[in-house]
Amino acid sequence: MKKSLIALAVMAAAGAASAQSSVTLFGIVDAGLQWSKGSSGDVRFAVINSGYNSSRLGFRGTEDLGGGMAASFWLEAGVNNDNGSGQNTIVNSGTNAAVGGGGLTFNRRSTVSLSGGWGELRIGRDYTPSFWNLTVFDPFGTNGSGTTATLQGGATGVNTVRASNSIGYFMPANIGGVYGQVQYAENELPNNTGPLIDSGRYLGFRVGYASGPFNVAFAAGRTDVPDVVGADNILAMNLGGSWDFGFLKLMGQLVMDRNTAGVDTNDGKGFLIGGLVPVGAGEIRLAYSQYKFDTPLGDPKVKKMAVGYVHNLSKRTAVYATLAHLKNSGGAAAAVNGNAVGAANDSSSAVDLGIRHSF
Repeated sequence: MKKSLIALAVMAAAGAASAQSSVTLFGIVDAGLQWSKGSSGDVRFAVINSGYNSSRLGFRGTEDLGGGMAASFWLEAGVNNDNGSGQNTIVNSGTNAAVGGGGLTFNRRSTVSLSGGWGELRIGRDYTPSFWNLTVFDPFGTNGSGTTATLQGGATGVNTVRASNSIGYFMPANIGGVYGQVQYAENELPNNTGPLIDSGRYLGFRVGYASGPFNVAFAAGRTDVPDVVGADNILAMNLGGSWDFGFLKLMGQLVMDRNTAGVDTNDGKGFLIGGLVPVGAGEIRLAYSQYKFDTPLGDPKVKKMAVGYVHNLSKRTAVYATLAHLKNSGGAAAAVNGNAVGAANDSSSAVDLGIRHSF
């Protein structure tokens, strides 16, 4: 009888523990075929990954601490499933130098956090607020040949997408529809770096309002760059919004960047307008985007149009197709995603066909 009572007590304790904490294995495998044509006129064929969603493998877990408090972790690695390798990580060193690759590294996200009614405090490698605002309000996200031309703008740098060594705070949800976050990230440089000591540091925020079908947010982020020859920082600002009418989810962006480099400036501004149209078990994706560089040597401009369709075979599996065309003018030399080389004032196009499975 005593043994039975002890066994029941152990089982009850184990059940309570499992209810208070959980660990989840998750991931996405996205692969496809791409045909792209650039300035050379030759059609390039490639097997690609992450044409719709980024391929990844991750672990996340949460522990209920009681009193409305919770602790959690998130480890997420990018995967190049076309060749089986892991993706590189760009660290806060003041340059775009990448480390890792070949093996699995948690380059997409590696954070630990504490949350409660006051919000969430998150520490580690995470998305920057200024990037997140772009991907949320782009019908194509940031994957494949259709993603916005504004990502090819002047605010490119070590913290364009993610920041290592970051400390982030997220407001609690449901405060009258207002949401927001702020993030600070340190660099990887030693104290004896001299004039480069601030290089790679990031400070950014995002604040928005969502109510029913309407969502709008503003974000800004600053990355310090080598403090020599007049160079000081990269500043990215953007405003994004969406309105879901049911038959159409309209999306838009306004972007303004400041990228100082030596005695010259390489500023720019751009916009995107697009939408998602539900059709049966899938949706049509449409986008037109433009980015204009403001330089002392002229006004290079990039224009991009994209149309795509995603068909959901199930809750976890989808097939997709994307057609994108990019045109340069004024000396701009960007290329549609997947086409490695862009030529000044030339055009490039790409077609993506793929399948995505999530688990």
